[in-house]
Amino acid sequence: MSGPEFGEAFRARFAELVAWRRDVRRFRPDPVPEEALRESLALACLSPSVGNSQPWRFVRVSDPERRAAVTASFGRCNAAAAAAYDDARASAYRSLKLAGLREAPVHLAVFCDEATGAGHGLGRATMPEMLRYSVVTAIHTFWLAARSHGLGVGWVSILCPEEVAAALDVPPAWRLIAYLCVGYPAEEHADPELVRHGWQERHDTETLFLER
Repeated sequence: MSGPEFGEAFRARFAELVAWRRDVRRFRPDPVPEEALRESLALACLSPSVGNSQPWRFVRVSDPERRAAVTASFGRCNAAAAAAYDDARASAYRSLKLAGLREAPVHLAVFCDEATGAGHGLGRATMPEMLRYSVVTAIHTFWLAARSHGLGVGWVSILCPEEVAAALDVPPAWRLIAYLCVGYPAEEHADPELVRHGWQERHDTETLFLER
């Protein structure tokens, strides 16, 4: 059986998708079509995982009280993060919009089930963190799939994982990897927001490759 062929036109479109993925913090209130969300989640579940363990667990957070608890955790953590910078950098930090928690129509908490028996431990004896890395591959696949539907995704990491887990009442062995805001972007930009607002430039890719 031969595999599919991906031609030059496909590669060009794929490069465009990757380039326009973007971390979105500003969302329109339009609802996310259920079919688009489910299709993106299904593609995420095709991602590679160590030992085929498939440790990702996606939790859609719709309850207003649970969302409010997550938003409150962000507020506390965001204030603490700003306080850790010196005056000039703290001022720049506070000027950034770092989450779309109040605007995004869909919230997804993504956990790693660290107690899963799937995969029978294969590939984890020397690198147990591979379970969490596997979840990250699913998050990135979801991100690209959602973008192909015109949706934006924002990864909120300025949170206390224990507070989020408690607010969502998940099993003790589930470790928070990402909290995602999903919806249609309120604006489109070719450059990352942190570049646009002067926080951090992108590295020259040539400096990121080494030969040994």
